[in-house]
Order: sequence, then C-alpha cells, then structure tokens
Amino acid sequence: MFVNDTEMNKQREFSALSKELLKERFGHTPRAYVHVFGCQQNISDGQRMGGLLEGMGFEFTENLEIADLVLYVTCAVREHAQDRVFGNIGALKKLKKLNPNMIIVIAGCMVQQPHVAEKIKQSYPYVSIVMGTHVIHTLPELIFNFIKNKKRVFSCPQCDGIIAEGIEPRRDGLKGWLPIMYGCNNFCTYCVVPYVRGRERSRLPKDIIAEAKDMVAKGFITTVHE
Repeated sequence: MFVNDTEMNKQREFSALSKELLKERFGHTPRAYVHVFGCQQNISDGQRMGGLLEGMGFEFTENLEIADLVLYVTCAVREHAQDRVFGNIGALKKLKKLNPNMIIVIAGCMVQQPHVAEKIKQSYPYVSIVMGTHVIHTLPELIFNFIKNKKRVFSCPQCDGIIAEGIEPRRDGLKGWLPIMYGCNNFCTYCVVPYVRGRERSRLPKDIIAEAKDMVAKGFITTVHE
C-alpha cells in the first residue's frame, strides 16, 4: 500500500507545526541523538527518520547527555539485541530527570511486537513515543501530538505494510542505503521479519531510479538492499 500525496502533505504541515512547538519547548535549536540497532533496513529507516527530524529543525549530536530528543531504531532478530535496547532505555531514566523536556522515541521492529510495546508502556513510563515499522512517515504528527496533548503516544498498527515516498533521508559519510523492497513472504520458522515488517512489497522503478540518480549526483556510494 502506497501512502498518498494527501497524507504526505499532512505530515509536512505537522512538521512545520512541530518546529514551532519545539522552539517553545526547548528555547534553543533542539538537538537529536539517533542510534540504530540491527540491519541495513534499520539504517535506512534511521536515515529517513533523521531526515524528518531535520525538517523539524533538529540539529544532531553524538553526545547523549545534551540531546533533547533520543531516537532508538530497534531490532527484533535476536534476544541479545532486545536486551541491549532495554538496557539503553533504562539508562535514559537518569537523563530524563535532568532534562524533563527530553523526548524519547523508541521505533523499529522490536516495538512492532505487541508484548514489547506493552512492556515499554508498563515499565518505562518516561518513554514519550513508541512507533512501529509501518508509521515512520508519521513522526512529525506523533511528535506534535505528544507535545500538544502532553500524553505518551503509542502507534504500532498491525498491517501488511506500507510504502511512503517523498521523505528526504539524512545521510552521513559517503555510503547511502537505497531500499528497493520491504517485508518478506517466506515466514521461515526462525525469522520474525514478516511479522514485524509486513508482506513483501516493492517500490516503483521510477522512484528507485530517481533516488539513485539523486544519490549519485550528491556523491554517495550506493548500496542497494532488499
């Protein structure tokens, strides 16, 4: 399922609205700390979410202690990866006390599992936003709703998956990830991917080619992945 232009335009409006609210909330240019756990697809998702944050006026920092927003893009493939995420979330409690306005966003495959989202809801009350793999494009709206309503936001719908075009990724260095498809239809007994990323779906060739040309023009070394 492709996200239509109306929805993407709505998210751009939320981006502009969030930009103003963030200025009021922090009193300075907000700083975002983004950390990705797991595979290349997660890296690609992190780059797109970084692009959305950049559109909301965020600068980026590698210093967790001065961050106004912390985004973890999580992995569900191995139990050890999940344990690492929970450990990192737990460590944010102290920073949240020092900076009560800090926004903590937990995204990705791990929270697409209902029992994990419920654990975060019950055990980590200082987490601001929990969002699954199918709603990356709604990050501006989720941040707006969190600030405006002063309530935690959980958005982890179960569906066969979507494709949202028109998000400008924020890429570092010379290597950029270029997704051509999402999800999987195989349902192997040892693999959680079809359950957390949905059924197999491909981007349109014109969108892949346009993004590849843009990346080459900007000097990126492209890595195509499924």
